[in-house]
Amino acid sequence: MISDLVIIGGGASGFMGAITAISNGLRSVVILEGTPKVLEKVRISGGGRCNLTNSCWDISDLVNNYPRGDKQLLGLFNRFSTAEAFDWFQNKGLDLKIEKDGRVFPRSDSSEDVIKCLTDVAKRSGVKVFTNSHVKKIIIKKEGFNLLVKGNNSFEAKNILICTGGHPSGRRLAKSLGHSIIQPVPSLFSLSTPENLLRSCSGVTLDVQIKLTVNKKKYTESGSILITHKGFSGPVILRISAFSARNLHANKYQGELRINWLCMTEYEVRSKLDLYKLENGKKVVLNNKPFKDLPRSLWRALLLNLNIDSQLKWADLSKYQKDSMVKCLIMKSFLINSRGPFGEEFVSAGGVSLKEINFKTMESKICESLFFAGEVLDIDGITGGFNFQHCWTSAWVAANAISAKQKKLTRL
Repeated sequence: MISDLVIIGGGASGFMGAITAISNGLRSVVILEGTPKVLEKVRISGGGRCNLTNSCWDISDLVNNYPRGDKQLLGLFNRFSTAEAFDWFQNKGLDLKIEKDGRVFPRSDSSEDVIKCLTDVAKRSGVKVFTNSHVKKIIIKKEGFNLLVKGNNSFEAKNILICTGGHPSGRRLAKSLGHSIIQPVPSLFSLSTPENLLRSCSGVTLDVQIKLTVNKKKYTESGSILITHKGFSGPVILRISAFSARNLHANKYQGELRINWLCMTEYEVRSKLDLYKLENGKKVVLNNKPFKDLPRSLWRALLLNLNIDSQLKWADLSKYQKDSMVKCLIMKSFLINSRGPFGEEFVSAGGVSLKEINFKTMESKICESLFFAGEVLDIDGITGGFNFQHCWTSAWVAANAISAKQKKLTRL
């Protein structure tokens, strides 16, 4: 029997595509998952809580969270965005909550409830799911496709939707059907430095402004940074690593990170130092700081690096020492010599070339009736639920296009 739609990949995109397609009237929808379990990335996402989208409702702001694919997503999000995804899950019986930073989680804080929601709805809708069904080859036929599956099984399909995420199998299948692949590189990772200056500050978190220079190209971001025993992590580092992912990879993760620890201008810092010196001349510099939001351990580490005497009083601070202090507080540079652990459940930059996709339907421009959704494409977002949102959206658009196409053919 030939299926209206066979979906390769039982992840977020796969289930959204299957449920949407069959709810729009497709009679036979099949999911083929190569591993023993479906939705494994959903299971481990957010430390087992599953950050399934973000409450960034403004689409023009939303697309700024995607280093690659922002232009294409602008049109897609106008059809199915974060608000629609939020309502979709709520309407399916999954109670959601929005945290202070905008991330959306199931109220139960359990990714298992997201999995149960998707698998239950798919089962009730009549979606057929086959695990341990790795697709080895796709053969184009006159009226669709023949999919050869591990174990000498085969499936026939009128349409195919590839939703294999970052797994190389989907890229391999796309390439075999004529698609160009942008070689994936890591995205969303911490940065390591060989400098020992901040080892005593490991675990400290604060808001900063940073500028990363990689082979003369500059990237700037503001946000929360985490000092680690090897370097830097936290939301602002993950974001800048995503936007600079390709250049960092090409430059073997070598660069310079300049940090403004205070998020203040030079004039503001100088004025504050001058006033503090005037009012606290008898106090020891190392133990007394003018900036209340700057952690004491970081203040001491920065000043000790400047060889500030442990007994120096504010009244005795020289102009040269003050100038050095200003520079250290708002433009301290660190050599970056490698990336740290690859985080956020292995998000990568790369995949099927966007030039070869019709983003009104998610259909291939090269192979008719072949569709793509999710991270198999050269689209990726920063941390915060944005990668899942792209999965929900692209799969929803693809499934609607496939359903509309099949209804048109049926009428003919």
